[in-house]
Amino acid sequence: MTVSKINYKQLAKTLPSCIVLATACLATNVALAGDREQAKRIHDRIAGVPPTQAVLDLMEADIAAGDAQAAADRAMENDGFYNVTLKNFVAPWTNEAMSSFVPLNDYTATVIGIVKDNEDFRTILYDDVLYVADDSLGLTEYSVSDNDHYEELEASGESLQDNLVRVPQSSENDIPSTDTAGIMTSRAAAQAFFSAGTNRAMFRFTMLNHLCNDMEQVNDTTRPPDRVRQDISRSPGGDSRIFLNSCVGCHSGMDPLAQAFAYFDFEYDANADPDGLFGELVYNTIGTVDPDSGTRVQGKYLINATNFEHGFITPDDRWDNYWRQGANRFLGWDPSGDGFGNGAKSMGQELANSDAFAQCQVKKVFKNVCLREPGDSNDRDQVDDMVDSFEASGYNLKQVFADSATYCMGP
Repeated sequence: MTVSKINYKQLAKTLPSCIVLATACLATNVALAGDREQAKRIHDRIAGVPPTQAVLDLMEADIAAGDAQAAADRAMENDGFYNVTLKNFVAPWTNEAMSSFVPLNDYTATVIGIVKDNEDFRTILYDDVLYVADDSLGLTEYSVSDNDHYEELEASGESLQDNLVRVPQSSENDIPSTDTAGIMTSRAAAQAFFSAGTNRAMFRFTMLNHLCNDMEQVNDTTRPPDRVRQDISRSPGGDSRIFLNSCVGCHSGMDPLAQAFAYFDFEYDANADPDGLFGELVYNTIGTVDPDSGTRVQGKYLINATNFEHGFITPDDRWDNYWRQGANRFLGWDPSGDGFGNGAKSMGQELANSDAFAQCQVKKVFKNVCLREPGDSNDRDQVDDMVDSFEASGYNLKQVFADSATYCMGP
């Protein structure tokens, strides 16, 4: 009940004056408590932990002064934003099960570091970047063949905000700087999406996690099938209509883009180490000849080549975006981009510069902070405004968290 809905004259006729006065005071206190309640809600949603009284006082004052943005910024100074909120936000992107219950790893740490340092969030898909623990913590060094460094960091309980340090990824994993691609060439991503298979998983989960579209949503049977590999049968179950009306819709666009990963693999002992806990990201550099393909291309690109021998044989890591035409133009590809290139880095730039990438990040943060999907026209308008704000901020993801928290802080 608010002050405006209380009829004090009517109350005075039926209740003792002391009760009327107490009711009026209580209603007034509830109205005045709104700023503090909003401040606490912002902090809880952003940091995942209650604020101290001192911080709550400052955030309340910010909101009372009409500066909810400042209140949200204060909440993001709490270690919980990095150690809890962001860690749980990013963790599902790092594994096929999309589980939050996985250890801290180089993928998660690198995304947290990019956010921490207010960097352009698009660079997670193409920069020569890796975040590791500060040497002062005395942890096991980063390794390309295990996750001990990050598991020790997480077990230490140390602040990720204060102890994550940016280093060139190329200095740690022996991949040339020109061929690194942010989290796509992290060890954790390789373990999850380059292990076994045909490297299509890396593309599919990158699309799902960072453009918010799975293959069914970008299915377009109008694209030419000339780059569909040999392992895809043209007559599954003896019926060519299945390929023409279903399979081709995904593979005609996915295969020429996933070709960007042609030189990558994740090697591990499937018998002794079935989860690849001690496996290693492998990259065929210039001059390398893969024993299975006879070229620089990883042998996995020739898996099940007899399914359709006349299918495409991958010669290199040249990628082309066939989805710049047809129904998937709605993903908003950057008109200044070429729509083709070589390697994971340039393909990551193609994805990161799309409208879908910016919209995806905003929608995910909105859901994470507001605890619901955008549900009505007001929410959708807010998401559009937040996309504009995200882009105007230089793709600073903290801005999206602040905008979401202030929108959903309550009346």
